[in-house]
Amino acid sequence: MSTAPLPTAADRTPDPAPIDDVLVLGAGLAGLFAARTLAQQGLRVRVLEARDRVGGRTLSHRLTSGDVIELGAQWLGPGQDRLIRLVRELDLATLAQPYQGKKVLAIGDRVSTYEGDIPSLPLLGLLDLHRTLSRVDALAKQVPKEHPADAPEALAWDGMTVESWKQAHVHTAGARALFDIAVAAIFAAEPSELSLLYFLHYIHAGNGILNLSTIRDGAQQTRLVDGFQQVCLRMAAEPALVDRIHLSHPVCAIEQTSDAVDVTAQSPSGPKRFHARFVIVAIPPALCAGIDFKPDLPVARKQLQQRMPMGSVCKCIATYPRPFWRERGYSGEAVCDRGPIRAVFDDSSADGKRGGLLGFMLGDHLRSEAERDPESRKRSVLSAFARFFGEEALHPESYVEHNWSLEPYSQGCYTAVMPPATLTRFGHTLRAPIGRLHFAGTETATRFPGYMEGALESGVRAAEEVSARLRTR
Repeated sequence: MSTAPLPTAADRTPDPAPIDDVLVLGAGLAGLFAARTLAQQGLRVRVLEARDRVGGRTLSHRLTSGDVIELGAQWLGPGQDRLIRLVRELDLATLAQPYQGKKVLAIGDRVSTYEGDIPSLPLLGLLDLHRTLSRVDALAKQVPKEHPADAPEALAWDGMTVESWKQAHVHTAGARALFDIAVAAIFAAEPSELSLLYFLHYIHAGNGILNLSTIRDGAQQTRLVDGFQQVCLRMAAEPALVDRIHLSHPVCAIEQTSDAVDVTAQSPSGPKRFHARFVIVAIPPALCAGIDFKPDLPVARKQLQQRMPMGSVCKCIATYPRPFWRERGYSGEAVCDRGPIRAVFDDSSADGKRGGLLGFMLGDHLRSEAERDPESRKRSVLSAFARFFGEEALHPESYVEHNWSLEPYSQGCYTAVMPPATLTRFGHTLRAPIGRLHFAGTETATRFPGYMEGALESGVRAAEEVSARLRTR
């Protein structure tokens, strides 16, 4: 916790605005879950949200047919216990992600099909891939979830990229291609952008690389019929919070005193000031750079924020009168090592009548496509779908894409990532309170960081920290 001297209440001009117990910045899953937890304890909580909606990196879109598609976070799986409990508590209907049938593997110019969770490769490539996945999980288990910098090889692993490790330990072209696809699909980033230590910690915290990359018994197992934004919408509509959330209020300044925190936000009617005993900052680290902190944040925290860019992902969803690929025995899944799409999933309606294909543009593939005009990018995506599943894919009823890198209050998705020499040098500041400021967000989680489950963990952890301090003041 920062020990820098803070001004006293006498050092500032009195303001007649009421003081809250806790002010939460961000109305995504982490912020709302923190606010809900505190409000249930009878504390006076207020939430400021920069966007004109709640939900953060969850974003559900209702089609003219009435079906919902997910432009943001989409799945939950085994082990994501807080999210499972919350979905049940809010009485939200679930559906299983389809996975039955042939899956498509497109490596280079060759398109093939396979069954099961592991794509088929020539024998040497398949052995290399199995060895690689086993080695990753074995190394990941050496990285403590709570304190990854305490891993026995922490400095060495944090000094190299996942790409450099791959070059040394993955030997066949097919295994390297599939490893690259898996990394991009899990992180929305390239192996060259990630610290090996950060990568291994993320894998361990997510219960293994296969768990994070598969549907059956994996992190992509379950969807919500009405979309995951409903989790945030329903929390926000609860009586304790319904009148305590201010949308379109991006925070521009935070000033700590010895007994309170003053927060200035831009509102549709101009700047507004809010006051609270404590503040929970539930936004990605990089977005903190746009806030004027007084006193200034410690150097290590500022360095961390400068070194945690967001992943690069665009979701592309085409809908069809029926899921025609199922008629041909396909599951709707595909993985590809060439642009624009690296991974595809069946995104059909819950009743199976409307067909849907969801494609992910990720990392470098998205960056190369982002400069194209929308219509040519759409044609490129549909051509990829047709390559995998047939000419009918060229003629959707509707097409929607959402590039999270263009969202000013996210700057990317799914999560912030760490390049080399970040976790061991600055990772200790990720969750550490600074005066009256506490930090939440999926990036700060020790289990399932980068996932909705991680967001909920971070929210309750920050709420417990603040609640304990309020009880002892």
